[in-house]
Amino acid sequence: MIWKFLLTVAVLVAAAFFIRERLRGPGRPRDGAPPPPLLPAGMARTLAYTTIFIMFLGSSWYLYRDWAHGHQVVEVQVVNANTGVITPYKAHRRDVQGRVVRTLDGREIRLADVERMILTPEGQGF
Repeated sequence: MIWKFLLTVAVLVAAAFFIRERLRGPGRPRDGAPPPPLLPAGMARTLAYTTIFIMFLGSSWYLYRDWAHGHQVVEVQVVNANTGVITPYKAHRRDVQGRVVRTLDGREIRLADVERMILTPEGQGF
């Protein structure tokens, strides 16, 4: 797992190095004067704020979709593998975690080893 972070940092450092060298251009001034900026200050600031705004909108949209997906009501069918008995429950998708289900009315259902769970959107069950 640590290698993933180290690889990401290495790629970011390399990208920053290559971008910096690319922006300097092939002919560097010999007198030590800084090169002229590629974009006017106002345009660069507008571009930066626009990028931040778009990133904020994307993050907000992602969080909203995650929240809405978690609040979706699903039908949980618990099937006993030995007897074939199906017991239906309704729960929010976020309340289905592994072998534990918290139903809409607050009951906590723990599945045994011989039971299986089937999730379907509400109204599309068997």
